[in-house]
This record gives sequence, C-alpha cells and structure tokens, in this order.
Amino acid sequence: MAWLAKSLNSSLGKKLLMAITGLFLISFLLVHCGLNATIFLNDGGVAFNEGAEFMAHNPIIRTMEIVLFGGLLLHIFDGLRLWLDNKKKRPVAYAVVDGAANSKWYSRSMGLLGTLLLLFLIIHLKHFWYFSRLTNDLTETHTLYNEMQVVFQSPIVVAIYVLGCISLGYHLLHGFQSAFQTIGWNHPKYTPTIKAIGAIYSIIIAAAFAAMPIAFHFNLIQ
Repeated sequence: MAWLAKSLNSSLGKKLLMAITGLFLISFLLVHCGLNATIFLNDGGVAFNEGAEFMAHNPIIRTMEIVLFGGLLLHIFDGLRLWLDNKKKRPVAYAVVDGAANSKWYSRSMGLLGTLLLLFLIIHLKHFWYFSRLTNDLTETHTLYNEMQVVFQSPIVVAIYVLGCISLGYHLLHGFQSAFQTIGWNHPKYTPTIKAIGAIYSIIIAAAFAAMPIAFHFNLIQ
C-alpha cells in the first residue's frame, strides 16, 4: 500500500483525487437536486416526503450516505492540501498580478468558494440532515417538507442559501471542466463541449437549488 500512499501524495495524485471525488459529488448533486425539485409539483410535499422517506430507510441509500460523506471529506481534505501546496510554491505574492489575462476570477478563487460552500453545507446539514436523522422531531404531522416551510420563512436564511447556491454555481463552473481535464479528457475536439455542458449543468443546479428557498419564502408553492 506504500505505492498507493506515495501516488496519492504526489502532485498528480492529489489532483486526480480532487477530480474523482469532485465528479462523484457532481453526480450526487444531480440526484439530490432531482429529489428536491419534486417540491415544484406543488402537491403539498407528497412526492418529496415519499422520496425523503425512501432515502432515509433504504439500507443501500444509507450505506451510500457513508460513502458520500467519505467522498466529501476527502474532497475537502485534498482541496486543503492543494491550497497549501500552492501557498508553499508561491510564499510571496506577486507585486502585480493580471489574473484576468490568464483565467477567470472563480478559477483563481476555488479555495474561497470552497470555504463558503463548507460553511453553507454545515448550516444546511444542521437544518435538514440533523433534523431528519438525529432528532425525534420528524413525525407524520411535521414532515421534512413542513420543516422546509418553517426554515425558509426567515429572509436571512433564504439569503444565506441563495448566496451558498451562487458560490456552488461558480465552484461547479470551474470544477466541472477542470475535473475532466485532470483525468485526461483535454482535447480541442471535446473540451468546448465539456465546458458547455459544465456551464449548463452549473447554472441549472445552482438556479434550481436557489429557487427552492425563494419559492417557500414567497409562498409560491404550498
């Protein structure tokens, strides 16, 4: 196993781990967004609660939750390692940096965006994962859908979620195409398509998640 540890601690190994865990989390976001989007069926949360109930008690899904948390922690840990490596390579900032000439601002701000996302994720888990998994407050008369209705009455919470979703969108905008580039899918023929798919995916996911608290707050869904 020494060769594996050595590989994962190499510069390429760290980037590959970041790419693989990132793509795993991107696939999870698609499923998570799809389930949450059932609130827009405007059926009083029936479809959403059925989906949430299935996810909460299916042993395969619960096992995948552990894998998901593991992937998330690896992604965070690896991101921190890469950020520290970059700081060591450039201990003194350049006097003048024209970053816009070489990359987008969000590409240069993945550490900041990742930190904002982590803070948002902690708040999100406290609101819903903790409520549904670790308390006895979830009942037939007070469902997860009802809890969303309560939580999103606060304009401050809604603002935090919208800002979190904007951070997510920009994080995905760079991370999506960067992950494919790292695993070797970097070719003039395919890269523009990957970038386009990544942009569409990032906008749709971020917009869909942001629309949920807004819809609850303004009673656009019942």
